[in-house]
Amino acid sequence: MKRERKKEETALFYIGWFFVIILFIIYILLKKIPSLFQANGPCLIHMLFGIYCPGCGGTRAISAFFHGHLWNSFVCHPIVPYAFLLGGWFLISQTVERVSKHKLKIGLHYRDIYLWIALAIVVLNFIVKNVLLLVWQIDLLANYTL
Repeated sequence: MKRERKKEETALFYIGWFFVIILFIIYILLKKIPSLFQANGPCLIHMLFGIYCPGCGGTRAISAFFHGHLWNSFVCHPIVPYAFLLGGWFLISQTVERVSKHKLKIGLHYRDIYLWIALAIVVLNFIVKNVLLLVWQIDLLANYTL
């Protein structure tokens, strides 16, 4: 069991760094060609039913996070700062532990609870935003544009 967990963590480690490289390339492309990724179409669920889907606000949250606006990122979609902070600490701590040849045992280890927390964040975000929108006509995402 422990060996399988090590394999999973190693795979997550390499996938995570690959993802960071891809994000860096996208960031460079956005700086060079700003109009490249601005074709942000409307959400089909929001257009058809007038409610937010579980992913609504994700793109704005990523943009806000990269611009250093952590509160705006959290308001747009709290899963984004959660994922970046948890994933970032996982990659940094695992890298330090691996570079030190496991002498510094600070590596964050994968636990299923992190996925359950992420699911709870998405569901709670979906409920709160739609209750605010439908009951009190408070549109949280109207104030945040890309």
